[in-house]
Amino acid sequence: MPEFLNLLPPQDALNILLENLVVQSRIEEIDTDKSLGRVTAGGIISDHPLPSFPRSTVDGYAVRAIDTHGASESLPAFLNVVGEALMGSEPGFSIKSGECGLIHTGGMLPQGSDAVVMVEYTQEVRDQEIEIMRSVAVGENVLKVGEDVSKGQQVLSPGTVLRPAEIGGLMALGITKVQVVSRPQVGILSTGDEVIPPDREIKPGQVRDINSYTLAALVEECGAVPVRYGILIDQFDELMSGMARALAECDLVVVTAGSSVSIRDLTAQVINELGRPGVLVHGVNIRPGKPTILAVCDGKAVIGLSGNPVSGLVNAALFVAPVISTLLGIQHSRPRPAIHASLAINLASQAGREDWIPVQLRQEGDNFLAEPVFGKSNLIFTLVRADGLLRIPPDATGLSAGETVQVVLL
Repeated sequence: MPEFLNLLPPQDALNILLENLVVQSRIEEIDTDKSLGRVTAGGIISDHPLPSFPRSTVDGYAVRAIDTHGASESLPAFLNVVGEALMGSEPGFSIKSGECGLIHTGGMLPQGSDAVVMVEYTQEVRDQEIEIMRSVAVGENVLKVGEDVSKGQQVLSPGTVLRPAEIGGLMALGITKVQVVSRPQVGILSTGDEVIPPDREIKPGQVRDINSYTLAALVEECGAVPVRYGILIDQFDELMSGMARALAECDLVVVTAGSSVSIRDLTAQVINELGRPGVLVHGVNIRPGKPTILAVCDGKAVIGLSGNPVSGLVNAALFVAPVISTLLGIQHSRPRPAIHASLAINLASQAGREDWIPVQLRQEGDNFLAEPVFGKSNLIFTLVRADGLLRIPPDATGLSAGETVQVVLL
C-alpha cells in the first residue's frame, strides 16, 4: 500500500485531516444546570451588571471613607450607628457625615457610604456609637456595581466548554437556558476474525474486544456520543456494509484493527470506496501507532487505528479527540493536565519519530520521579499501570536520566 511509505509527523497528519473536514454543527437549547461539559453555540451577553448593587465583602460597618482618615488604635474615629443593612433588602437609611451602619457580608451598602470597616477594627463604646481603629479607602471591602460583569458584556464566547464556574456565572445572571452544540455521534467499529465480545469465553487464538470500550469512554470524555457497531469480520463486504452504515448515521467513524499493512486488513480500500477524497494519510511517524489511517469521506472524518489497545488509545487522544473538538466548535482548548518530573532512567528514541511512553509517577519530597512502564502496545495493563504519558519529540534521539520532562496525565 503506497500511502504507508510516506510517514507524516503527527501534527502535519492532523492538520491535513482537519483541513478536509466539513463541519455542520447542530444546535439545541438545554437547561443550564444540565449543561456541564457542553459547548456554547453562540456568544452569551449579560443583560444587567453583576453585582447589580454595591455589596460588602466583609462583616463590619458601612462608612464614608473620609470619616475614617487618620483613625488608629491610639487615635480612633467615633461614629454614630444609624441602622443595620438587613440581608436581602435595600437599606432603609442613608449615611451622613459622622455616621455608619452595621452591615454583613453580601449586604447592600446604604446610600452615602463608600467603604466598609471590618468589624475586627471597631469597638462599641456606648449605645449606638462605635470607635474606628483603622482607616479605609474609598471602595475598600466593597464590590462595585458591574465590577464582575457590565451590562451588555459578552460573558462567554462561542465554542466555550461549560465548567462548574461557567454554569455558576450563567445562573448568577439568571440565564437558566443555554444554546449548545449537539453532541457529535461517533461510530466505533472493531474488526478481526479473532475478536470476540467481552462476555464470551475465550478459545485458543481469540481475544476479547477492548478497543470498542476504551474508545467509547474516550469519546464520551471528549463530549461526544459513542455508538458501538460491534465486531466485523475481515471481509470486504462485511467491512463495507458496517462502515457505510456507521458513516451514514454518525458524524465521525473510528475503526480499529484494520490499519496494519496486511492482505487481510482492508480498511483503507473500503474507506476509498465510501466517499471522497478518501484516505489522506496512511502512516504517521509515531510510536505507538505508526499504521494510523486518517481519511475524509464526503466531509466526514474516518479514522483507522491499530488494534493494539495501547496504540489505539494513545492515538485516539492525538487524532480522535481533536476531531471531536472541531465538530463541537471548541474555540478555546485548555491544555491537558500535566506535571514536570525527573526521568528515572535513560530512554532511547529514533530521530525523526515522535514517541509516547507510559510512565508511573512516584513522589519524592516536593518532586516527582517518572518511571517508564515498558510493555508492548497490545498489552492494555501497560496503560492501566501508568499515571501519564511522556513525549519524546522527533528531533531527539532520547532522553537522559535525571532530565526534567513533562508528563501528560491520563
